[in-house]
Amino acid sequence: MGTTDRTIPRRTLLRQRGAAAVIITAALALAACSGGATAGESATPTASEDGQALNVNADELTAAFEEDAASMFVPGAVMLIQSPDGDVVSAYGVTEWGGSTPVSVEDHVRIGSNTKTWTGTVILQLVDEGAIALDDPVSDYRPDVPNGENITIEQLLNMRSGLYNYTTTLELNTALDEDTQRVWQPEELVAMGLAEPPYFAPGEGYTYSNTNTVLLGLIAEQLDGKPLAEIYQERLFEPLGLSETSYPEVTDTSLPEPYSHGYMFSTNVDTMVEPSLSEEDLAAVADGTLLPTDHTNDNPSWTSAAGMGISTAEDLATWVKAMGTGGLLSDELQAGRIASVDASEDAYGWGLAGMNQFYGHIGSLPGYNSFMGYDPATDVTVVVWTNLAPAADGGAPAALLAKTLIDTMYGP
Repeated sequence: MGTTDRTIPRRTLLRQRGAAAVIITAALALAACSGGATAGESATPTASEDGQALNVNADELTAAFEEDAASMFVPGAVMLIQSPDGDVVSAYGVTEWGGSTPVSVEDHVRIGSNTKTWTGTVILQLVDEGAIALDDPVSDYRPDVPNGENITIEQLLNMRSGLYNYTTTLELNTALDEDTQRVWQPEELVAMGLAEPPYFAPGEGYTYSNTNTVLLGLIAEQLDGKPLAEIYQERLFEPLGLSETSYPEVTDTSLPEPYSHGYMFSTNVDTMVEPSLSEEDLAAVADGTLLPTDHTNDNPSWTSAAGMGISTAEDLATWVKAMGTGGLLSDELQAGRIASVDASEDAYGWGLAGMNQFYGHIGSLPGYNSFMGYDPATDVTVVVWTNLAPAADGGAPAALLAKTLIDTMYGP
């Protein structure tokens, strides 16, 4: 998978330019399925495409997961691994910093940029229906986009438009620190991105930009004549039975019960400069004298179609497997979507990212980090989330936990 930013800022995936780079170190799962292997049981080894046996041992995976979670000072985390031989599930820690309520696999969390896969899928469905084409210029739908006649819908999907990422602006990050309850409209977000100079000419580079996806969300609403929440519900959630998944109104800062609180150290502006805490502060975290801030009910409307979704581990597992196996799109467009990832040196395609043989995405915003990935060669699904994001050292804890799980199963 290609890289851009190796260090993951506290604005994590939504501010980070290299989604593909993050997914290299990501994988975090939650969801319980009846009849699967749980801690204390061992699933039969799964064979990879080349016949190599994978290590899907519940005891080893759970021990590695919980040991790494503890080392990152994560208050709570969930993993869900699904394979043809059964499920491995672990819920680690508590839902509140210093609390006593155990994390559960049924907990709802904010899934950040995993939401992008919903938006990308809806656009591709509209392509299937003939309402839009991948090579259409953005100016056909958004005349306000500078140089929009030379930016295609495909370039918005695969992050090759060159449009500036509004979540990296000082304006946004200052506002997020000063008023966590501010309601943001998608047009405000797009305007911030379009006000800045582009990174490069359309098609001449790759830069992960949330401006692309917010634009796609607005275009989907324009074409379908409905709010995004209704579009997702009718096109994605209902057909797949994702009853625990939602896209809230811009004024709604709640999460459905049960849910886990989400925590972050430092501030958004501080982490634009230095994602890690100082050595002194890291020591204070270790001895319990420096506590994180609760961001559970921050208004997430600043993420819009790029990251405002809410879900559970099991729903994420159902969703990412559906993206990997097909059924949401025509066979031709499904093949094209997978090929768009495989053909990219950055491993980022049409609203979908790749890591080795896994296809999926990572999502993060203050307090929550999550990873979802599906490997069609072995029919293995991995989902992980944490309720601390980023970690005290600036890393993406769910991503790192996912890497541990994948390395344990497949070998480093």
